[in-house]
Amino acid sequence: MENENTLEDNYLPVTSITSGIGQAILPDIFCLPIQIVNVCFVGTKDDWVLVDAGMPQSADDIIEAAKEQFGENTRPNAIILTHAHFDHVGAIEKLIEIWDIPVYAHMKEIPYLTGKANYPEGDPTVSSGLVAKMSPMFPNHGINIGSHVHVLPEDHSVPYMEGWAWTHTPGHTPGHVSFFREDDGALIVGDAFVTVKQESLFKVMVQKQEISGPPKYFTPDWVAAKQSVIKLEKLKPKIAVTGHGLPMSGEELTTALATLVRDFDDIALPKNSHFVN
Repeated sequence: MENENTLEDNYLPVTSITSGIGQAILPDIFCLPIQIVNVCFVGTKDDWVLVDAGMPQSADDIIEAAKEQFGENTRPNAIILTHAHFDHVGAIEKLIEIWDIPVYAHMKEIPYLTGKANYPEGDPTVSSGLVAKMSPMFPNHGINIGSHVHVLPEDHSVPYMEGWAWTHTPGHTPGHVSFFREDDGALIVGDAFVTVKQESLFKVMVQKQEISGPPKYFTPDWVAAKQSVIKLEKLKPKIAVTGHGLPMSGEELTTALATLVRDFDDIALPKNSHFVN
């Protein structure tokens, strides 16, 4: 796929100790950490989807993990996106070239997937952490995957994910969404909140687990981000797979989310930011 805004050449040499070590969260949810971000395989053999598409140059790793999970020559029904930041769509161009499958995203993310808009540059002022300081070097441009991308259904159903519903959780990006399954309380969060201090390179590398808001350096709308966390806490999830950090479940998740809602300004809101008034 020829695209002047391709992400394929934007490899970032940052990783974590969990990279490549996938784990089954539930019988039909497999989480694969790729460097510093998680992708999810949701479903069973011959009937599954990929949620998010990892870091640039990770397509081969995703395909190999899919083979291990579902067998040779497997491919998903679709790729479903929480949002279109570079670390969540890094391999998508190569994956859709190989698999020739549809991609679904919220209407407000479509401009970033059709070459019509770019995200704001990373804000290094949000934290003294090294990842935050590096963030202006992260790719912020949109990509163009053309006719492959489709808008998520208005009825909040998720294509090929029976029993799941998408909920709009903006703030980190305008069209950020999270996915919730009421039957068992499973929540695929994306970056609406995360379970690692994503601004700190050390904490990212060792995957020190702690509840946090969305990655500060790439979050322009903190009013919406706070409301999104409040919305997700009200769902009372029993297990959460976040875009960054280790999955969290049970009483630990319940307590951590309640604390994040109560103390959002202290825990999540950056003390300094180009985006905070």
